Amino acid sequence: MSVFIKGKTALALGLFNLFRVFKYRLGVKTGLNPVQKLAAKMPEGHFFSTTPECTKAKSFPKTLQAFGYLEYPLTQGIPNWFYSPLTQHEFQNSHLAWYKIPDFDANVGDIKGIWEASRFDWVLNFVLQAQQHNEEALHALDAWLNDWCQKNAAYLGPNWKCGQEASIRVMHLIAGLIGLNQLTQPSQNIQQLIALHLKRVAPTIDYAIAQDNNHGTSEATALFIGGALLNHVTPKPEYKAWRELGQKWLENRAQKLIMADGGFSQYSVTYHRVMLDSYSLAEIVRQQLNLKAFSDVIYHQLLKATNWLYVLTQEANGDVPNIGANDGARLLAVSATDYRDFRPSVQLASTLFAAQSYYADQGAYDESLAFFKLDKKAVNPSSLPKKDQFFSESGLITAEKQYFFIAFKLPVFKFRPSQCDALHLDVWWKGQNILRDGGTYSYNSTPEDLEYFSGVASHNTVQFDGHQQMPRLSRFLFAAWLKPSQLNYQPDQFNCAYQDYWGCKHKREVVLKDQSIQVIDTISGFKTQAVLRWRLQPDQWHLQDNVLSNGHISIAVHSESKLALQLVQGEESRYYYQKQSLPVLEIKATQATSITTVIQDLT
Repeated sequence: MSVFIKGKTALALGLFNLFRVFKYRLGVKTGLNPVQKLAAKMPEGHFFSTTPECTKAKSFPKTLQAFGYLEYPLTQGIPNWFYSPLTQHEFQNSHLAWYKIPDFDANVGDIKGIWEASRFDWVLNFVLQAQQHNEEALHALDAWLNDWCQKNAAYLGPNWKCGQEASIRVMHLIAGLIGLNQLTQPSQNIQQLIALHLKRVAPTIDYAIAQDNNHGTSEATALFIGGALLNHVTPKPEYKAWRELGQKWLENRAQKLIMADGGFSQYSVTYHRVMLDSYSLAEIVRQQLNLKAFSDVIYHQLLKATNWLYVLTQEANGDVPNIGANDGARLLAVSATDYRDFRPSVQLASTLFAAQSYYADQGAYDESLAFFKLDKKAVNPSSLPKKDQFFSESGLITAEKQYFFIAFKLPVFKFRPSQCDALHLDVWWKGQNILRDGGTYSYNSTPEDLEYFSGVASHNTVQFDGHQQMPRLSRFLFAAWLKPSQLNYQPDQFNCAYQDYWGCKHKREVVLKDQSIQVIDTISGFKTQAVLRWRLQPDQWHLQDNVLSNGHISIAVHSESKLALQLVQGEESRYYYQKQSLPVLEIKATQATSITTVIQDLT
């Protein structure tokens, strides 16, 4: 790859961002970063319970859930804070300062497995039990927090390595205070625990900002709500400075990372939820502490971001297209809903930022409102965002027709892409994801898994000559970002094209009719072979004479050129670090041609 392409990619990331990363790494390497000089004694005693019996809980849960699906046993009723349920390995160097711990440890595997139990989402589980008058819940909660503080000495070990992980703990601690009506009178131990976390976050927030992703929004939220809470209880210049630093970056990130159409910089539905939940919590704390409102600009941006997520969310079950990176993150899990149900986040954000609760019927998604002491608001159905949208800034077209809903991914990249998903088409029928995206699986997996799940083969689009749509520079960075051409939009008919780094060309036109979807793929510029893939919902699919059917949907393929059709097995990851097989229709062409696919509703 040429130096020119690498330099162009570096410029696209932003010179200020590159400088921030360089400054951070230099500071850590030389020992000049102030966070390396931190030391603190961890608190002990009662955190949430109002009696000193916190270490005498009589009962504990038997399992803990990770990533929305994975349950693993506890040791004597308390998690092993250094055990990964993903790899069944235990981290051995918990005595090391966090900055001496490598980003990728082959002995541990994916470090997200270690971090998961230390995100403190279980705080909310105990609070929910306490709200149901379970007197033991808060004693068990305090026992867990005491154990965590004993095992995770301040700023030592893997659970202090990431500023965002520390920020998520702060968010869940403060959300727990709200659920217990303790926000304005937190215990001394809670105050101390929050403060020592913010001392870890504040000195390195520039590095988080340089990522142009949810790290910045999460850490800004923690600084704002944590600083605001501490300053409310005991006004101090340091606490006020944290609050103001958090507010500064919350305002900045909302203006920069939330695009004009409401899409988020990471081109990911999951990370969009993380960002929106963070802002929702910041607004809830602001309201409850009677702080000055954020700027009108930030509320305008958050309304657009709320509407973007609403459009992508299926009203019947809350599921969304598995588009973009999916790391298993879910903040503020206070409703009895699945990890893949995005309605609680939409309901919370719409209530806060649209002055309407978008889902009028009663449902489990309303539990987030009850937990945070918010009244459900009336909704005007005519004012709800339409499902037919052209998100030109964030690169997405959505459309709804009869029983069909589609999401069409455009090669529009203002920020760095994480997946080769240009011209991917997600198709839903009666709330079921018929043609689907592959997901992420793991950020620290084998090279083969990394290439597959972030690569073109895990999307409903065309792969040329066995290579990716963009050359890879590193684990998380592609070069030669694609640009759209021939982009035209009408609500029921739209098309887009691109030419990749190797000169291969792909144009896709989508036409929606009452009972069918027609997709025309025009391909050229490749050397030996192009493969069009349709990744199917697991079901009994049968292929005969270029027509694939499961009895409800048929997929017919036509071309003037000779094609080879084959039904093969692929993989998908709907939950982090979980792989499942699914059928994939592969359509191979050996010369430039147009391929027409008709997706028909047979009911």
